[in-house]
Amino acid sequence: MDASAEESANPGYDATADVVEHCSSLIAIDSSNNGDDSGPGERKTAEYVADVLARAGLNPTIVEHGAGRANVLARWEGADPGAAPLLLHGHLDVVPARAEDWSFDPYGGEVVDGYVTGRGAVDMKDFDAMILSVVTARQAAGARPRRPVVLAFTADEEAGSRHGAHRLVEDQAEWFEGCTEAIGEVGGFTTEVNGQRLYLVESGEKGMAWMRLTAHGTAGHGSMRHPDNAVSALAHAIAAVGDHQWPVQPGPSMTLLLDNIRELTDATTADPDELIAAFGPAARMIGAGIRNTTNPTMLSAGYKINVVPGEATAHVDGRFLPGQQDTFVEQMRALVGTSVDVEVEHGDVALETTFSGDLVDAMTTSLLQEDPGAHVAPFLMSGGTDAKAWSRLGIRCFGFTPLRLPPDLDFTALFHGIDERVPVDALEFGARVLDRFLDRA
Repeated sequence: MDASAEESANPGYDATADVVEHCSSLIAIDSSNNGDDSGPGERKTAEYVADVLARAGLNPTIVEHGAGRANVLARWEGADPGAAPLLLHGHLDVVPARAEDWSFDPYGGEVVDGYVTGRGAVDMKDFDAMILSVVTARQAAGARPRRPVVLAFTADEEAGSRHGAHRLVEDQAEWFEGCTEAIGEVGGFTTEVNGQRLYLVESGEKGMAWMRLTAHGTAGHGSMRHPDNAVSALAHAIAAVGDHQWPVQPGPSMTLLLDNIRELTDATTADPDELIAAFGPAARMIGAGIRNTTNPTMLSAGYKINVVPGEATAHVDGRFLPGQQDTFVEQMRALVGTSVDVEVEHGDVALETTFSGDLVDAMTTSLLQEDPGAHVAPFLMSGGTDAKAWSRLGIRCFGFTPLRLPPDLDFTALFHGIDERVPVDALEFGARVLDRFLDRA
């Protein structure tokens, strides 16, 4: 989409005033999620968020599902109390970081060369900070959002949302009564295509199948012949998984994105991979939205060099396109063969919604008011978010964390990556866009 910008708003308050401070402070609270409840948990981060919301005049509630696994919920009154509430959500946990791998303290939250640095800067304490800054500014000015808003800051998103959004849906569903739409992470950021800025809004995400592959054989002495060697069987299966080329099958969101790329580049090719290559390094993530993916991530076998083990295991991170949940795992079983068992240890649904309607118009207009002449298009996200949980309540979900980024920043590599950071001016841009959006959503 493209649109002309409207006159800049002058709301009489600064929605960006606290965004850098909040982002730095949130990063400085270690909320690493190791996936096994051994980390520090989200309690201290939740207390920080709840304190900011309380000082802004809201009445936040901290809900724990497990010791230290804390979520924050709050209601924000809208100018039109009869409108359906909007869910605004962000998670509080981050993936772990090893300090020796980084150029700066991953939990320092320092501002370095125009960037707020540290784990969570883009995933997703940046958006948490935008929400806190906008809520604080609007509350001080008496500027309610157009419709009522439910705020949810969740635990455990990085490990499947078991202590977070999924449990909130199961045990605190009354908080979300009437919510029809939601915005959260991974969308609204810029990419460059043929020298033009294109904002990608997440209108869907792939399903998840984290699988354990197990090969069995006869244990014995390493000097003897072992035609049923479990390690060998597993190695063949993993090689087949790693080498497999899943077919290209773009759905509605990615078809719209491909159409946008053709318009921006005047491309004549019909090859989706060639079109997506226009995104440069970001093609790693964006290109995963047109096919299923299976990546081997862990291997385990044996305990002594001269002992052939009776079992070998591997883990594969599988992500499937919307509509393929029922066939994906069976295709995996056919791929690895009958000598290897495939078990789904954790799975979740794929989502996709249409890129149309008033909420999409509000996102598009809010972006283009701040960046006239840019373009906006949907995409299908390769990973998963808390949207999977909210969808159980029938809530239509989008990824919309607005960031105008420098064209030379390999942004998608920063998710779960080393030296994670977000530009200060991108944070401020995002707070302004979010502020505009709340008047239109």
